[in-house]
Amino acid sequence: MSTNQTSFEQQRPYGSLLVTADPDDLARKAADRIFDWASEKNGLVFIALSGGDTPRRTYQQLAGERYLSRFPWPRVHWYWGDERFVSSDDKQSNYRMVREALFDVAPVPPGNVHPIPTAGISPNDAAAEYERLLRRMYTEDGREPGAPLFDICLLGLGKDGHTASLIPRAPALDDTLHWVAVVAGRRPETRITLTYSAINLSRHVVFLVSGSEKRAILRAVTAGSSTVPAARLHPLGDIVFIADSAAAGASPPAMGGL
Repeated sequence: MSTNQTSFEQQRPYGSLLVTADPDDLARKAADRIFDWASEKNGLVFIALSGGDTPRRTYQQLAGERYLSRFPWPRVHWYWGDERFVSSDDKQSNYRMVREALFDVAPVPPGNVHPIPTAGISPNDAAAEYERLLRRMYTEDGREPGAPLFDICLLGLGKDGHTASLIPRAPALDDTLHWVAVVAGRRPETRITLTYSAINLSRHVVFLVSGSEKRAILRAVTAGSSTVPAARLHPLGDIVFIADSAAAGASPPAMGGL
């Protein structure tokens, strides 16, 4: 980030928008939010993760010098918002990306990592098994019905308006019975995704958005377009979009300015 710039936050019809200078500044600001929210909560913290290059930078920030010795690693449990149905060592695996960026570096207890299963199982059985895991975690933790499932849910935003693997015209968009669903035929690979029902049980929903190619869809989503999958979330808590200036179409003001 340039030394003569800072970020700024705006309230939009759908969520709030935090505009950052560039992708590195975006990652720092996202890591700041995650650290603050995780640190302020007593007891266990539950975070749902996103795949993609923009979240990767955020995970690398969390595993960096600034947070490595301060983050409450033993108290945090990690889940996934979606996963490609590939092996865990495949280059397309969201689990592999997070493992390399975060878990291989930070002191994360192995028992706190809960990936979506993809080996030796069918997609339908994988979705059912992950849903059982989430529901068991939800009830065994002693939470009341309607309480947050996740303290933080990190999401990306596709140019077509998808988030997690809630892709336009996928049947999962209208699934109100399940927390986890299979998405097939909308992308080259089958995917497993959290549904709106699960994501909506979040205390903080955070979209990480980078690049000028996302500008039009970011504007549509933050305006509350009901035709865009990412704008159909109605979580228990807040929605925050953290975007770089290329995606937001605006630059943070100079230090000392308005």
